[in-house]
Amino acid sequence: MTIICNYKVENIIHEDSQFIINDDLISKTVLITTGNGAFKPKAFPLPIPTSIDNKLSYFVKNPQDYQNKEVAVLGGGDSALDWALELSQYAKVSLIHRRNQFRGLESNVEKVKHNSQISVLTPYLPANLIDNSGRCELSLKKVGTDETKTIVFDNLIVAYGFRANNRFVKKWGIELENDLIKVDRKMETSVKGIFAAGDSVGYDGRVPIIGIGFGEAQVAITSIMQTIFPNKKMTIHSTSI
Repeated sequence: MTIICNYKVENIIHEDSQFIINDDLISKTVLITTGNGAFKPKAFPLPIPTSIDNKLSYFVKNPQDYQNKEVAVLGGGDSALDWALELSQYAKVSLIHRRNQFRGLESNVEKVKHNSQISVLTPYLPANLIDNSGRCELSLKKVGTDETKTIVFDNLIVAYGFRANNRFVKKWGIELENDLIKVDRKMETSVKGIFAAGDSVGYDGRVPIIGIGFGEAQVAITSIMQTIFPNKKMTIHSTSI
């Protein structure tokens, strides 16, 4: 068995009863266990001037890079709260959210409210973003009113969460149903030889819990073994043994 880490599958071609992966790997079967799919951060909803494009981030690699900066963190979930608290050790932070209530841990909400380095701006939505001498001039509109305010920041951290996407498998010929990979009782997809298990799959009556995913993986692996070794007697382990 070969284990390859940090390897992104871009293309799968079915040829001569085998699958060619990225033109450099060959396999008789494929098992997809991507969870909810590939994740991408939810994008900032406004045009970003190219001159300050590098001032906006979706991740914070090194909080110390923001030493003595004025930073806006946009979002209301755990990530937004965590980044606001972390960055407050180095920077002056404004936490901007479209609701008065936050979705994150109540303990972190209380820490944010009592942190002198964090200003909480709610309920506000970003309305416009321009370059102000190399800094981010962000206009905010108060939800449900005509009130606006404009603040200049050194950096923006967008923490609106992530979107899951399984649609990348469609280019491999795999059928989706409600954005989930359609499988049969053997956990085989619409492409013979490609199997899937876990939260990436969908079928009638499926309950999205981790225990179900583990069971589906066992079914898929058994089906794969029967596909690769059709004449071999399989030993199936059961709780009844």
